[in-house]
Amino acid sequence: MKTFRDNVAVVTGAASGIGRAMAERFAAAGMKVVLADVEEPALVEATRALVARGAAALAVRTDVSRAADVAALADAAYARFGGVHVLCNNAGVAGDGATTWEQSLDTWQWVLAVNLWGVVHGIHTFVPRMLAHGGEGHVVNTASMAGHLSTPFLSSYNATKFGVVTISECLHHELQMVGAAVRVSVLCPGFVRTKIIDAERNRPPELRDDEQRSEAAQAFRTAVRGFVDAGTPPETVAERVFEAIRDQRFWIFPHPEMLEAVRARAESILAQENPIFAPPPGMDLKL
Repeated sequence: MKTFRDNVAVVTGAASGIGRAMAERFAAAGMKVVLADVEEPALVEATRALVARGAAALAVRTDVSRAADVAALADAAYARFGGVHVLCNNAGVAGDGATTWEQSLDTWQWVLAVNLWGVVHGIHTFVPRMLAHGGEGHVVNTASMAGHLSTPFLSSYNATKFGVVTISECLHHELQMVGAAVRVSVLCPGFVRTKIIDAERNRPPELRDDEQRSEAAQAFRTAVRGFVDAGTPPETVAERVFEAIRDQRFWIFPHPEMLEAVRARAESILAQENPIFAPPPGMDLKL
């Protein structure tokens, strides 16, 4: 995509973190931005900040786990701005960090509903309209390095992110096969300075899980929080996303230093070796 000014971007999970940074980057390029998030006060504040800078922006409170909410988001975007050129399926939660057998079914339901079904709902709702509208378009799905590496205590999160990667690849192939001008990127960041570790603040009450976790799981969560707090600024990731849309690049790896671990995993699979997890320094996961 070469033209950004006056085009329209829809960003889910836009009230904070990577989503907010993407919305700000698109607005800086002269785009009209629709910000969607389940956390309404933060969503309103983020949108007001953009409008105060002269951006054309619309806030739509959206629970991406609900198909009806995503349909209403699309209706609001098209009613206000007449079209959508960039769709960022970005909303995500991390879960609570536990062994696979300790994770409650409520946690599985919550994480899959937001991280995986949120992307499915976005594609199902927006892509047909983008194709019917004609012209250039771009879909960015937020996965993670967890979509390439199987980190202990994150099985539900990993499952969704591996899913987002393959959904994105399939969508890329399909759009190419039908000759569409809509392109796809999948964003696979490592540790980014966001509030994802505190995603419980937006967890539906009916899906809460207050079970006590093992010492190893608690140590893991503490270590991850430290890595996230020291992570890459969201604005840096948003710039990589903007460049990928401009250059029509599928893979977005803001942390290329982590690709060696992906290579090692692929080589281990090809050699049919049993998986080995090598935790980064500072992450003690002894059970």
